[in-house]
Amino acid sequence: MFVALRDLRFARGRFLLIGSVVALITLLVGFLSGLTGGLATQNVSAVLSLPGDRLVFSAPGSGDSGATFAGSAVTAGQQRAWSAREGVRSVAPIGISQSRAGRGNTRAAVALFGQTANGATSAPDRDGTVTLSTGAAAALDARVGDRLRIGGRDYTVAEVGGDDWYSHTPVVRMTLADWQSSAAATGAPDAYATVLAVSGNPDWAASDAATGTVSESIIGSLTALSSFRSEIGSLLLMIALLFGISGLVVGAFFTVWTLQRAGDIAVLKALGAGTGTLIRDALGQALVVLVLGIGVGLALVAGPGALAGGALPFLLSPLTTLVPGAILVVLGLAGAAFALRSVTSADPLTALGSNR
Repeated sequence: MFVALRDLRFARGRFLLIGSVVALITLLVGFLSGLTGGLATQNVSAVLSLPGDRLVFSAPGSGDSGATFAGSAVTAGQQRAWSAREGVRSVAPIGISQSRAGRGNTRAAVALFGQTANGATSAPDRDGTVTLSTGAAAALDARVGDRLRIGGRDYTVAEVGGDDWYSHTPVVRMTLADWQSSAAATGAPDAYATVLAVSGNPDWAASDAATGTVSESIIGSLTALSSFRSEIGSLLLMIALLFGISGLVVGAFFTVWTLQRAGDIAVLKALGAGTGTLIRDALGQALVVLVLGIGVGLALVAGPGALAGGALPFLLSPLTTLVPGAILVVLGLAGAAFALRSVTSADPLTALGSNR
């Protein structure tokens, strides 16, 4: 690393240029990762907080590609059938729908989750009461004890807590009976529940076949929300493209740089430096530039990202900062590795003037 560090001090302008480009790419990837995480949280955080080992949906129609939250409607008979299956510990029916809630002159779109009190600790235990997520409380400017109107009925706010979202709308939890009444008032008189949260270790495939349902893991059930599939798919594609571009850009920079150093590398070989030593020197130099550039980029993400979290759905966590940073380091080193051909193929005789 002696020559690499000397080169870093001598050619500061070039290193600052490459480091700035790496920092800007890291800034783009970091912000896009944070936005992706924030949007995902506001889309499915309420689903991820549901109890049970798997969610059970009603079987999709013949024209549907798979089970969805919007199209699922399980029955009381299917709940009893699942409860009777060997290996099942508990079955909790959960109703999910979207509606509007009002408090005075304030109106807001909300997601209604009907659950039994033992199915989720935040679910109310008395009919006529609701639990508001912090987002719903802020949207309705409501506090514990306030009265809300949902679907033509009045409810009392029993608790405020939890940052739960469903399809970008804040969650309001109520008892299953209240949810069924709300569903009946909006045109679904026979609605019992949307999904079943099943805990245990039964034969899932056999149970699905016997009950006419489709069971999915909590993570696997996220694809049953169509907005999550399209939104996250697009954002992840953009992140993947940025990762690919970062590898190409860094590789191009170091390719040009290494070609400019071909004469110096040949001299080092003529003086007895091994190819392995020169490769470690070149990759070590690239690693220093990448770590410094990515570190500056992550610092730029962390500062404004923490401030943007109050106005944008932005998630600042190791998953959206350190993980993309580590991937950028690996891709940058891979790009720099393509520039090593001039290191391994450098001819010492060139440095000794054999071509003159």
